[in-house]
Amino acid sequence: MKTQKQAARILELLNEQHPDAQCELDFGTPFQLLVAVILSAQCTDKRVNEVTPKLFADYSTPEQFASMPQETLEKYIFSCGFYKNKAAHIISAAKDIVERFGGEVPHTIDELMTLAGVGRKTANVVYAVAFGGAAIAVDTHVLRLANRIGFVKSDKTLEVEHALMQAFDKSDWSAAHHALIHHGRYVCTARSPKCGECMIAEYCDAYADMHGSSTRATKKS
Repeated sequence: MKTQKQAARILELLNEQHPDAQCELDFGTPFQLLVAVILSAQCTDKRVNEVTPKLFADYSTPEQFASMPQETLEKYIFSCGFYKNKAAHIISAAKDIVERFGGEVPHTIDELMTLAGVGRKTANVVYAVAFGGAAIAVDTHVLRLANRIGFVKSDKTLEVEHALMQAFDKSDWSAAHHALIHHGRYVCTARSPKCGECMIAEYCDAYADMHGSSTRATKKS
């Protein structure tokens, strides 16, 4: 496991390698972000960003989504995959926001998680990106990198989230989330990690294992 000092250095290097790391979903309001994050499940941000401009031009508020026939929404989001479930969740969440929160997306993780179709990862993203809260959302990239680097050895997202929260200073949680996602998308990819381009290789347990390094990051100060 990594020390806080090591975690701080890892984040410093990741920020240097990915200086523009931030949410890559396009949105104009917290509600639009919520919709985009739900659509991004098992779908690329690029695909979501191809779908949402037309969708948000025609429907943009919780009230409009709450009254939309599910079949109509399905036609807009078909290419995002799992479109029937996503459409049902988005419309249900919109109804919850209108009926229980006065048309405003709730500002806390616990309240966000009461919305239909909103799990902890989605709630963390909306809380951090839309409202500037401190949170680490664990998607497939973050889960993979947290294990490869050596922050944790677990396939349970909540355990990974807690391990990262302990490793990084709270003020850095959101930055760490985005840096890890970008590194997972563009360098430490699932099938063919680009270790030769990685600025944190010397701190990575998986790199040490693959290359037979006798100096592990866990032994570094």
